Amino acid sequence: MSTQAHWQAAPQVHELVSPVPSIAQASDSTAWSWQQATANTVNDLPTLARHLQLNTEQLRSLCATSNFSLKVPLPFVARMEKRNYNDPLLLQVLPLKAELDNVEGYVSDPLEEQNSNPCAGIIHKYKGRVLLTAASSCPVNCRYCFRRHFPYQENRITPSNWHEAINYIAAQNDISEVILSGGEPLLLNDKTFGKLLDALEPITHVKLLRIHTRFPVVVPQRITPQLCARLKQSRFHTSMVLHCNHANELNKFVKTCLAPLKAADVTLLSQSVLLKNINDNLPTLQTLSYKLFSMGILPYYLHATDPVAGTAHFNVSDTTAKTLVNDMQNSMPGYLVPQLVREIAGRAAKTRL
Repeated sequence: MSTQAHWQAAPQVHELVSPVPSIAQASDSTAWSWQQATANTVNDLPTLARHLQLNTEQLRSLCATSNFSLKVPLPFVARMEKRNYNDPLLLQVLPLKAELDNVEGYVSDPLEEQNSNPCAGIIHKYKGRVLLTAASSCPVNCRYCFRRHFPYQENRITPSNWHEAINYIAAQNDISEVILSGGEPLLLNDKTFGKLLDALEPITHVKLLRIHTRFPVVVPQRITPQLCARLKQSRFHTSMVLHCNHANELNKFVKTCLAPLKAADVTLLSQSVLLKNINDNLPTLQTLSYKLFSMGILPYYLHATDPVAGTAHFNVSDTTAKTLVNDMQNSMPGYLVPQLVREIAGRAAKTRL
């Protein structure tokens, strides 16, 4: 199944941007706004090869043309190791030929989310909580994405049409938590994000707000004073679940940008995906947990990959996954060991392995 065209742009970003050519500026600087960093995205192999000092033709020989295109902001590219075709950050975004393999059991909607999609913008799979797809695009195309085939065009919501989703949440009295996801919920600019909270906060049975995001890791500049001030003002008990798979994604600049969230009383958690040849070994997982904790982020979930078409080459066997987490438990403080889970369609919650 082809990927929807929504992945090609970020329609919620309305501010004017002016590109800055230096990748060094993109890496660890507020010289770029988050809108500039998001707009300055690598979308083709020659540009990626140039930034990473790789051979363009050799890079092309590894890759395939895909409707789920190459898409990675320069701040994330800047953290990749130059002249390394096996860099763990590069492998997360590179459209390898293995994506074209037709592997039995790998389908477009393995979690059957379209069966839990009662109205545009709502995915309601679990009792007591509901997921709101606040944005229909992402600043980065992670190749293992379990929603790479999700029909976001049919689920795109804006202030002009999100009343149906808000009314659905208001009518379900057992919902105590709203999870903002997508796509990437923080692609909403600060003004629009604030309007969404304004619409949700009068729903008295909703007590908790959870934001699932890759943005502060990929583009740290997204954590603005305005965003932090609005979250601190909110009546919700707010948590932010940051998607991070490898310690190399984190540096001092990321830590600096995340600090105001802690001051805004936002609980920081992390979720990772266990990915073959990227983080499927004990030292890498240990280093990731320690680095997350050093930044005030508590490891939360380690996900087994979902059987999504085009992602089979990332799969790590359950036996290996269990051994790795068992080894973490035997060598680290318990609070640094994430829960190893898999999401299975129809289950009442995520399944611990």
